[in-house]
Amino acid sequence: MTTAATTSIPGYRAGLWEIDPVHSDVSFTVRHMMVSKVRGRFGTFSGEIVTGDDVTDSSVTASIDPASVDTGSDLRDKDLRSANFFDVTNYPIWTFRSTGVRPDGDRFVVDGELTVKGVTRSVPLAVEMNGSAPDIDGGTRAGFSASTTIDRSDFGVDIKLPLDGGGVVVGNTVHIALEIEAVLRRASPTV
Repeated sequence: MTTAATTSIPGYRAGLWEIDPVHSDVSFTVRHMMVSKVRGRFGTFSGEIVTGDDVTDSSVTASIDPASVDTGSDLRDKDLRSANFFDVTNYPIWTFRSTGVRPDGDRFVVDGELTVKGVTRSVPLAVEMNGSAPDIDGGTRAGFSASTTIDRSDFGVDIKLPLDGGGVVVGNTVHIALEIEAVLRRASPTV
């Protein structure tokens, strides 16, 4: 069954899509010193998106290598990789697995389970499907934008670094933004 929401997405196509990490971005923003925000990104990630005939029958699986963190500061990135924060030696992969897709106005919410440092929590991703189009190699590409907000302490990234005048060095609230470009590997109905 194709819903009105599915048919209103430019170029919507059911199938199996592979995330193209070269043309995608997984980034985050967190408050620093209570006065500014630090931005970072992960350079190594992968995943698959299955778009159903009905968009609500779609699913996502993805993994991130937390050791690939890049905030523009080698010293800060080394600290983030340490046991103080990400503990990449003991937790080398983070995962996301969708548990459902639901409409939300002009967008969709992909509900899922995010696992960081061995802790799994339910996380909703607000997703905008940007459409799809042929690529220069004769294939098909699709674009997705997604965002969510998590509390880092919910995932065991709970180091407290208090400031003398009050507040903390690193805020608990982390804003996550995804710009995903995916390549169609197999069109429905053989998915």
